[in-house]
Amino acid sequence: MKSINPFSQEIIGTYAVHDQFQVNEIIEKVNQAYQKWKNIQLIERRQLNLKLAEKLEEKKEHFAQLITKEMGKPIKESTAEVEKCIWLCKHYASPESFDIQPKRINTEARAVYLSFEPLGTIFAIMPWNFPFWQVFRFAIPTITAGNTVILKHAPNVTGCSLAIEEAFLSSGFSENVFRYVVIPAERSEEIISHSYIKGVTLTGSEKAGQSVASLCGKYLKKTVLELGGSDPFIIFEDAELHLSCSSGLRSRMLNSGQVCIAAKRFIVQDSIFDNFLLEQKQALEAQVLGDPMMTQTDLGPMARPDLVDQIEYQVNESVKMGAKVICGGKRSTFHSQIFEPTLLTDVRKGMPVYDDETFGPVMVAIPFHTKEEAVKIANDTRFGLGASIWTQNIELAHEIMPQLEAGAVFVNSIVKSDPRVPFGGIKNSGYGRELAFEGVMEFLNIKTNWIE
Repeated sequence: MKSINPFSQEIIGTYAVHDQFQVNEIIEKVNQAYQKWKNIQLIERRQLNLKLAEKLEEKKEHFAQLITKEMGKPIKESTAEVEKCIWLCKHYASPESFDIQPKRINTEARAVYLSFEPLGTIFAIMPWNFPFWQVFRFAIPTITAGNTVILKHAPNVTGCSLAIEEAFLSSGFSENVFRYVVIPAERSEEIISHSYIKGVTLTGSEKAGQSVASLCGKYLKKTVLELGGSDPFIIFEDAELHLSCSSGLRSRMLNSGQVCIAAKRFIVQDSIFDNFLLEQKQALEAQVLGDPMMTQTDLGPMARPDLVDQIEYQVNESVKMGAKVICGGKRSTFHSQIFEPTLLTDVRKGMPVYDDETFGPVMVAIPFHTKEEAVKIANDTRFGLGASIWTQNIELAHEIMPQLEAGAVFVNSIVKSDPRVPFGGIKNSGYGRELAFEGVMEFLNIKTNWIE
């Protein structure tokens, strides 16, 4: 497999694909490591997270450059991604983040208690858009809980998977506690079907989620799926317009729009709709496009040519169906893999930019009149990852929050993942949770122990 710099088109690295014998050998070794790792004291595992945080800090610039070279994220965002991983490691080094001591339950028996025990080896299928963060946010809580991990990363960020494995090893984690494999997605069944694999986690597309869920159903493996999103960003007329516009811009344009929890559908009260369009148009046109290694760059190339083709198709088809381009709407003449920051209006159900996830720098603006209409539009999607409400009326926000079909609702803030709170979606955005204590529990055996 080859890793290609999306901006320069240079081949960064070529990696040999593991054959079936090598894959089975890795699974065997990781299972053997689990038999010892699960018996290491929790406090020791937590302390290793601090050493890993130190390693990430030490090599932060190197890791950030690797991320940018492999998938095109602007360097300032790559640096922030590594810093977030450092925060995560420190979070799961604290005793408060891992309350998995046995819990007693009062019954008529002599003693009843719950114990929380690791399952074994967990197989992770991770995407390219946050090549460090997506891996760390699953792996750190899972490994700290006593499990071991095998990673199949996206092919275009294989260098990141190698770097992450080396970071675990050089920080003092036992050998084979974290391993990566290089295989095409079509061979995932080889690993999922193995008796030593006790769970599977996937962050990816709906199609990938359906495939993995089917395999995990076939082999009866516990799964966590974090899939796509079409997050609503609801702006009421009393919201601070400049703050909501600038926050929405940051959410949508982060990582060149290649973010599952990005604000994708801007649902704006009709009384401020024209002002919103004007401010967003000016802000989008001010975005600096260019070389992602330059600190002034706001928006670089998309990670692969097919991703540009997809967002271009979604925009063009929607325009044919009546959508109006306020700005952008096409590839940049500067670079074929940069898609211009785009704002669309006159969007309706049946258009690709309304119905499907847009994984690129495309904002869709939809007006509403009443709060009931805003909720209806927000929920008019097969996705349910996150939602954002912007208003100074907190009572109104409290009224609307329970009505929104999403795994998380943020008020006067963009949707984000945070080690302190659970992360995940509903509907076609997947199931299960990562992060916080709930993320730890996903791959633990909650065992009932009853003594008469």
